[in-house]
Amino acid sequence: MDKVKVGIIGCGKISSIYMENCQKFEILELVACADMDLARAQEQADLYNIPRVCTTEELLNDPEISIVINLTIPAAHAEITLKALHSGKHVYVEKPLTVSKEEGQRVLALAAEKGLLVGSAPETFLGAGIQTVLKLIDEGAIGLPVAATSFMMGRGHEHWHPDPEFYYAAGGGPMFDMGPYYLTALVQLLGPIRSIAGITGKALTERTITSDKKFGKKVPVDIPTHVAGTLLFENGAIGTLITSFDIFGGSELPFIEIYGTEGTIQVPDPNTFGGPVRIRRMGESEWNEQPLLPGYDQNTRGIGPADMAYAIQTGRPHRASGELAYHVLEAMWAFHESSDSHTYYEMKSTCTRPAALPVELAPYTLD
Repeated sequence: MDKVKVGIIGCGKISSIYMENCQKFEILELVACADMDLARAQEQADLYNIPRVCTTEELLNDPEISIVINLTIPAAHAEITLKALHSGKHVYVEKPLTVSKEEGQRVLALAAEKGLLVGSAPETFLGAGIQTVLKLIDEGAIGLPVAATSFMMGRGHEHWHPDPEFYYAAGGGPMFDMGPYYLTALVQLLGPIRSIAGITGKALTERTITSDKKFGKKVPVDIPTHVAGTLLFENGAIGTLITSFDIFGGSELPFIEIYGTEGTIQVPDPNTFGGPVRIRRMGESEWNEQPLLPGYDQNTRGIGPADMAYAIQTGRPHRASGELAYHVLEAMWAFHESSDSHTYYEMKSTCTRPAALPVELAPYTLD
């Protein structure tokens, strides 16, 4: 297949892994990068041998670029994505798709109007770990899935992140930071969500930064930092999800477990691509680690845009789709809105469960 030319907007920390991996997938050609700070863009271009450094407007006006990878901060996701769509580009955006549901709806509507594709991180569900779990579940290894639990338990980011303020402002918090990984994995494994009941809270009204850059600075906490709730999936399975920045002493709870009528399967960290995957069937007293499928078990961010490029070339659906990302975005808001209203939230959106990756493909190829 012909290579699909790609440009990256946003050259911050996350851009490095995309720049590295986009040059490994045979279908992608990374031709340009842009950033508000042109010096930072130039530094990344020099490091990863990217031919052009340009402004955002120059990149969007380049007729040869087919896919824009939007790695800007979440607050800018909608603005840059809409500009790229207006410029006739397909767009792959870092998580979340947008900050608000209304912005997400505008993005999907414009993409449909223009006949363009939108995709969004996380793409970790395409890694060998979760793909192995998907195959085992679909083969009936644990019988009929009936329930799931998932836990993201931590103390927040002010002790290590150089600029952690946005984690405690509107659009931040543990659900919007890490929820996309967990919810996307659950949708991949169990299908779309029908309804959600949530409760939110926060342990502290102020946080103190202890990382070096802003050590001692006080940060007001404007959002919930502990979000818990129950999900009803369209297939009837019931899930429990907790995301928290209020776990100050650590936790040993599993990342995700799926419970079936014939056994239980442990899902690896959904923020990673690899394993381990463990299963314990009815009557067994020990967990058994399962071999991973051939595929991507290292940090392979960039596989989402590559899958989109194949979709552009072949006309098949892409897996890390805007439809999936919007369903996850609505679900994240559902926990908060359910808590605020003291009612169940009935999901308005749905999505297609992403197709499994074919096994035994040549490295850095997809189909």
